[in-house]
Amino acid sequence: MAISNATDQNFSTETGTGLVLADFWAPWCGPCKMIAPVLQELDSEMGDKVKIVKIDVDENQETAAKYGVMSIPTLLIMKDGEVIDKVVGFQPKEALEERLNSHL
Repeated sequence: MAISNATDQNFSTETGTGLVLADFWAPWCGPCKMIAPVLQELDSEMGDKVKIVKIDVDENQETAAKYGVMSIPTLLIMKDGEVIDKVVGFQPKEALEERLNSHL
């Protein structure tokens, strides 16, 4: 499953079903660039168990505000549209994997 890009318009649809990792990021954010390859690896390794969605906070401020995203990267772990966990800042792959697995 490929990582999808969400917008204010489709965020609830993209995150409404199953376990979803939503990455709030921006193109100018250094730690966001560092976490991108980590998310790619998680996506290829965890496959259908977790859907990964990226949302650019500069272009989609409504959604960022709705979820209280103050600094980026912010990763929301959601299950069937509800936020069940939140990670702020860069995290190594192992830490993210552990958190996701605990919600499966």
